[in-house]
Amino acid sequence: MSQPGVGADPHPGTNAGTVRVSRAIWVSAATMTSRLLGLVRDQLFAVLFGAGPVSDAFVVAFRIPNLLRDLFAEGALSSAFVPTFAEVRRNRGQEDAHRLANALVALVLLVVGSVAAAGALLSGPLVRAIAPGLLEHGLAVQLTRIMLPFLVLVSLSAVAMGMLNAQSRFTAAALAPAAFNVGAILVGLGLWLAGWPPRRAVLGWAVGTLAGGGLQLGVQLPSLHAAGWRLRLHLGRAELAHPGLRRVLRLLGAAVVGLSATQVNIVVNTYFASRQVGANTWLQYAFRLMQLPLGVFGVAVATVAGAGVAQRAAARDLSAVKETVASALRLVAFLNIPSAVGLVVLGRPIVGLVYQHGRFGPADTGATVQALLWYALGLYAYSGVKVLAPAFYALGSARIPVLGSWASMIANVVLNALLFPVLGHGGVALGTALAAGVNFAVLLVAWRAAQGGVGGLGVVRPLGRVLLATAAMALVAWGSHRGLSVALAPHEGGHRVLLALVPIAAAVLAYAAAARALGIGELRELAAALRRRPRA
Repeated sequence: MSQPGVGADPHPGTNAGTVRVSRAIWVSAATMTSRLLGLVRDQLFAVLFGAGPVSDAFVVAFRIPNLLRDLFAEGALSSAFVPTFAEVRRNRGQEDAHRLANALVALVLLVVGSVAAAGALLSGPLVRAIAPGLLEHGLAVQLTRIMLPFLVLVSLSAVAMGMLNAQSRFTAAALAPAAFNVGAILVGLGLWLAGWPPRRAVLGWAVGTLAGGGLQLGVQLPSLHAAGWRLRLHLGRAELAHPGLRRVLRLLGAAVVGLSATQVNIVVNTYFASRQVGANTWLQYAFRLMQLPLGVFGVAVATVAGAGVAQRAAARDLSAVKETVASALRLVAFLNIPSAVGLVVLGRPIVGLVYQHGRFGPADTGATVQALLWYALGLYAYSGVKVLAPAFYALGSARIPVLGSWASMIANVVLNALLFPVLGHGGVALGTALAAGVNFAVLLVAWRAAQGGVGGLGVVRPLGRVLLATAAMALVAWGSHRGLSVALAPHEGGHRVLLALVPIAAAVLAYAAAARALGIGELRELAAALRRRPRA
């Protein structure tokens, strides 16, 4: 008989295959802390650099280690390592699982360190290839070389995060990105107080990025130590022959192939956006705002569901796997569809409140809002991919996520080429959102075909009620903002806060009331989860 694992609600009468909502809320709270700190970090960046050649240089420079991070660390490595570590720990014991983790750490130091060194040597051609229209090419190259060691730090952090998540220890892993933001914020405050000019300050900001990466890794080490793990670096024949490590490398190879399509999308977006001064920065600010609900809700639910799927897949409980996936898809729909519509309706007051300070002016606000509106259309698709792709990997079916990613890449290239001449940087955002929809559609169709449906209550019928509740929410958000805009002067600082926060609060209350009236089950689950303290 399979035992309920991560993501299962242990309370009597609850299906063992559903996502444990209380645990997802705990991860969401930790992730919310990180995202809010990320907004503070972005506010400091906007104050110091605005949107122009210097900010574009940093965005492009940081994109290079970020591309490699997603490819080798937090994306592919996590997808390959978490289910393998969970299976080894379950079937062969904790000591053998820790031996696997130590072998992987040694391999990461060797391989990823070599990649970072090669990237530093080739940073000039890399920057020129992905952003040929960049005005501050030399500055971007210098920043790239400073920040490439971040790749090693974040790769080690991904291994630590995977170990903790696979053991249902979510708190430290969820707070790790917050530690990164704290490091960057402290350095940013120092730069602001020093009053350095932008070209000099941006070099300090790059150093702050490295400091944040060190904190992101360090904050997880005490929890790993408490779980019994000790670092023992050794990479000999016995370690390389470990079946768990071989499985990680096999899944990692497939995940890298799949995620490489995503990275191609980012390169394509950067290439087109570099033709418009400020566009890479506007897109970055907009994507950060879109990532707030994506990270708080989509990633949090996917993290808990992914760990549950990994443990149930190891136990060969396929019916529970299906129900976990279905529950996660319903929950991200309940949370992220209204979030997306809220960003569309209230995009301008939100962007103005968060970013319009210092060197970031009203024209930058308008350009960022334009990108945000298009990005928001893909929010549910992004979240759905984060739920479904790890489920395929946990079941050992890596081919489907690869096909979905490559279909998304082809769609993104075509859409960028068609839309950028018409919409400028907004076309890049719209192409990205539509390409995410293609990826999600491929995964969902393949999951239904392979598993005979998503399981449980399904997704389509609950989705209709979510859309009705969201429509009611949108009317309240628009009406409250419209009324306040007439009554208040929008350019005054205090009024800007009211124009953003009051409609958001009204929208949340309206959505909760509509969801209750429509009998949406996820609202009851969230309310019940809030009444009990989850195990961190």
